[in-house]
Amino acid sequence: MDRAFQRTKIISDHLLQSNSPHIISANACLSFSPPELTEVSHFDIKEMRKLLDGHNLEDRDWLYNLVIQSKLFNPRQVGEKVFVSPDYNQTMEQQREMTMKRIAYLFERGVFQGWLTGKGIEAALRKIAQAEVIEMFDHSLSVKMGVHFSLWGGAIKFLGTKRHHDKWLKDTENYVVKGCFAMTELGHGSNVKGIETVTTYDSNTGEFVINTPCESAQKYCIGGAANHATHTVVFSQLEINGKNQGVHAFICQIRDADGKICHNIRIADCGHKIGLNGVDNGRIWFDNVRIPRENLLNSVADVSPDGEYLSAIKDPDQRFAAFMAPLTSGRVNIASSAVHISKIGLSIAIRYALSRRAFSITPNGPEILLLDYPSHQRRLLPLLAKTYAMSSAANHMKMIYVNRTPQSNKTIHVISSAFKATFTWHNQRTLQECREACGGQGLKTENHFGHLKSEFDVQSTFEGDNNVLMQQMDAFCLRERDLLSRFAAEVSQYQVKGQSKQYAFILSYQLAEDLGRAFSDRLILQTFIEAEATMTTSSLKDVLGLLRSLYALTRMEEDAAFLRYGYLSKENDAAVRKEVIQLCSEVRPHALGLVSSFGIPDAFLSPIAFNWIDANSWYAVHQ
Repeated sequence: MDRAFQRTKIISDHLLQSNSPHIISANACLSFSPPELTEVSHFDIKEMRKLLDGHNLEDRDWLYNLVIQSKLFNPRQVGEKVFVSPDYNQTMEQQREMTMKRIAYLFERGVFQGWLTGKGIEAALRKIAQAEVIEMFDHSLSVKMGVHFSLWGGAIKFLGTKRHHDKWLKDTENYVVKGCFAMTELGHGSNVKGIETVTTYDSNTGEFVINTPCESAQKYCIGGAANHATHTVVFSQLEINGKNQGVHAFICQIRDADGKICHNIRIADCGHKIGLNGVDNGRIWFDNVRIPRENLLNSVADVSPDGEYLSAIKDPDQRFAAFMAPLTSGRVNIASSAVHISKIGLSIAIRYALSRRAFSITPNGPEILLLDYPSHQRRLLPLLAKTYAMSSAANHMKMIYVNRTPQSNKTIHVISSAFKATFTWHNQRTLQECREACGGQGLKTENHFGHLKSEFDVQSTFEGDNNVLMQQMDAFCLRERDLLSRFAAEVSQYQVKGQSKQYAFILSYQLAEDLGRAFSDRLILQTFIEAEATMTTSSLKDVLGLLRSLYALTRMEEDAAFLRYGYLSKENDAAVRKEVIQLCSEVRPHALGLVSSFGIPDAFLSPIAFNWIDANSWYAVHQ
């Protein structure tokens, strides 16, 4: 109401002036003024980028340039700048064709070299860095490659053994084989244990027989299946001598080299989607399809030629967990990419807010930059602080993943699951807020917000004073520990009343969700503090301290659990709100430097991030 009253008063003042006898001279036409002319960076932007990207900066920049210089990536000149982005006016079929052409272009230039056959941490980090760059250009291209390399290729690498590695990995890396990943079914998505596809073993022929027994068992929304994939990893219940041994993974050819669908396999297209139309999602039915015994991915379990089931892991739940290992890389990639897309949205919205003006606060005075309004700061700068915090957390997650051991698999599973949820929710909220903060310009497709939202919908201070710093850690740790105790107690109460453990977990969903957020928030803050501690330059430490405190206090303000469970009094809640506003004003002078530190090339942003007057001129329409 205060904002509405203020805007009404300003408009009424302008109207009243029009009735006065004084002659009002027309204002000079607006001209674009680059924020770099007035916004001074108070820290080393290159050093900040090193902290944010974390690894492989040269590989990222090489791939950025590879994309920008090719006509396949739809370069478009607007004013004096060239921007690259997919053409979403193309039909679904055209988008799919362009995705394959772009993959061929990247393959020919050696981008995918070592993505599956490379050894060691260095090769793994290079792949992650390059995948993040591709994600920032086009989600369809990223998903198409992710299905082929991380899901199909990852399943062979992690669930297969030497015979599978020798036969499939090099051909997969060289795109001789085009793979997909058939896990999800029409009737079962998240509940993979419940999938209905059934595979039996025929000891007379030494073959497995894969069958889709009912319509709900059809493999559904399988990326790459509709048009291009030649092979798939099929997840299926394995029945040996009438006994169900649980979910296992098998290699199955679905098309020949000429693209003809194989015998006893039916494939249908999932059709047009709200996003990701460059990916050919399809549905697959298996009508007693026979495959060699060797096509069972057997690192976890095997079947002997005479039909004996063999596994060193006797517990079915532990076996199932081992088969889910390839999904971990997908969660790591999704979580990390969500942070990068948030960076794109914030870079565009904050740059626009540093050059776009609205209303003056004095008669005939200059109009005020959008980002100089406290309300606009309040919209964007806490999201910027969160993105910085999540960037540190994503780097932490990636390092755990590339250094993983059998003992750390459960840890990376928990962290990647929590971060995937937190970062993707944050990304959707950030894109929506950035779109609204740019007004009508945010509606234009060329300014990215709309298609980024639809494309990624599939995936939601005290200057570093040590006493305040420790208080934030205490509040976040206390909240997590207490919620864990409350959750355990509530589950136990339901079990005492006769409910099963599984149903008790379902009934305690509110505490479970609060606990999940508490775990994620605490770990994000912890990794941000650790990243801040590695900095030796005072100017970097100062601005990171501001962002860290803004992140922590914003989460305390946003999450009702702090009040619900008494971790924050009503009086302290009011103080937190006041401090958030103060912190936003202190972060404001660093805004341009902070988004510049993301290291995103201008071509990957949009016209309103730069000379939006020139971009909307008559000349721009007809050039």
